[in-house]
Amino acid sequence: MSNEIRPVTDEQQFELLIEGLIGQEYGCCDHFFPPDMIQGLRENLLAYREAGLMHPAGVGKKFDYQKNTAIRGDAIYWIDKDAQNELEARFIQKIEHFIQYLNASCYTNIDDYEFHYAYYEPNSFYRRHLDQFKSDRGRQYSLVIYLNDNWQATDGGSLSLYIGENTLSVSPEAGRVVFFKSDQTEHEVHAAPQRPRLSIAGWLKRTS
Repeated sequence: MSNEIRPVTDEQQFELLIEGLIGQEYGCCDHFFPPDMIQGLRENLLAYREAGLMHPAGVGKKFDYQKNTAIRGDAIYWIDKDAQNELEARFIQKIEHFIQYLNASCYTNIDDYEFHYAYYEPNSFYRRHLDQFKSDRGRQYSLVIYLNDNWQATDGGSLSLYIGENTLSVSPEAGRVVFFKSDQTEHEVHAAPQRPRLSIAGWLKRTS
């Protein structure tokens, strides 16, 4: 995306994500949040980890939930919708703005959301999967926001999106957002051999 004109307003960014979703099954936007905010969110993640507040993620929901390091190896910390942290409050504000825009322009009826920090140790991964549970069809759209500082292609850790017969690769560069349908697009997080991989991942949901 380096050759494209950078969207300068929230609405232009939202349109870029929506147009990508409609045209190629996923949207991608760089610089979705300013660098100082990405740095602050990254520092938040590392502080939660240092305090022992991040816990291994699992597979499934409720009674089907289980930890399975053969499938995924990230540790997570959920972001409160009423976050008192200034950066997290700004994050939530923009997510809610996006939901309002999406509902108004695409009639999606999104009425809920959930997001968490994700920390992947070097060599950890998340095997190919969909983001929607068999027992709960509420998740409609997935959003991933990358927090990695000075990420290089040689670091690995890419996101693979399996779209039809094609496999698309997205590098997890700081400030980049990826947007896709939770029940449609299978995807996979590849290991980064030498570096931890930091992100915020979440879902826009419909409860009725």
